[in-house]
Amino acid sequence: MKMLAQTVRIIIVSLSLFLCLDTYAQEKIGGTVEFDRTVWDFGDVLLGDGALKCQFKMKNISSRPVVIYNITTTCGCTDVTWSREPLQPGKTVTISATYTNDEGPYPFDKALTAHISGIEKPVILRIRGVSHQKEEPLEVRFPVHSGKLGLKATGLKCGNLEMGGHKSEEVRIANLGTTPMYVSFTGISEGLSLEVEPNPVPAGSTATLHFRVDAVEGIWGKNYYYATPTVDGKTTPLELKIFAFTKENFDGLTKEQRADGSRPMFRNSTFSFGKIKEGTEVTATWEFTNLGKTTFKSYKTDVDAEKFTCTPVPEVRANGKGSFSVTLDTEGMPKGETLVIVTLTTNSPSRPIVNLFITGWIE
Repeated sequence: MKMLAQTVRIIIVSLSLFLCLDTYAQEKIGGTVEFDRTVWDFGDVLLGDGALKCQFKMKNISSRPVVIYNITTTCGCTDVTWSREPLQPGKTVTISATYTNDEGPYPFDKALTAHISGIEKPVILRIRGVSHQKEEPLEVRFPVHSGKLGLKATGLKCGNLEMGGHKSEEVRIANLGTTPMYVSFTGISEGLSLEVEPNPVPAGSTATLHFRVDAVEGIWGKNYYYATPTVDGKTTPLELKIFAFTKENFDGLTKEQRADGSRPMFRNSTFSFGKIKEGTEVTATWEFTNLGKTTFKSYKTDVDAEKFTCTPVPEVRANGKGSFSVTLDTEGMPKGETLVIVTLTTNSPSRPIVNLFITGWIE
């Protein structure tokens, strides 16, 4: 009975882990299709391993047949095959990709651009990893260490997501020790979730860290999400810093509503302050007109500078005009040619992200 109970517990834990990881991986796109994953990370491989193969599974979650019109690759080193037959609602199709793995001992990141019916923008699938000439120790491949835990970096990227949706990514981690390592996390930011597979991580082996960012109402634009790893119950001094960008979701709009949406037109996209001395305050002002048929709103202003202030971006009715300003404190900024990017996250279907630029020369 004791043995049976232990077996049942193992099955329950394994099933829970499987379901959790499946949730992390799934990516719904446009309410039309769902991918089991959008990134396949081979991790560290050898040139001698030869061609690398992987598969992406796409399910039709809409009420109409879906067709994959075409899938293009970034170079001839990647081959992709798929069914060109209409995919009926509820059915799944497999996209198979092969990377030649003969480009040399370098990191690789290949994009598969899929054009799918019912989805306006192409879907990007990625194949990535690091190819080596010869086997290298885990300590070399995972240079960021804390006890048994090895990471390639603590700064990670999760990409773009839309409000109401989520984005998943994965990276490899390593157990540099001689005993199994159980990894968990504390201090997790709202909207961020993480899971390690397998966990515990076998001694002298690697595992996959799955992480996912869910869009949180009111959190727009550029944001960082944080988590601190713990190893066998002990908190490490490492902190994961995960970047993601959240923009508006327009999937529920009809073509007419998209066409009638707000449309900001800026008089200039670049403000040049010429030559100034370090420490001089710079104020850039932008004027714009809303050429759309509904009120324009900017949810957030992100400025690519350490010290700045900005005035609120006003809501502007159809055919109305508005302006806002960004003031830079150039004290401590690098000398020479300067470029600061100002990013607006908006409610405009045609311009959900607006990039404006401040340029000049600091002496």
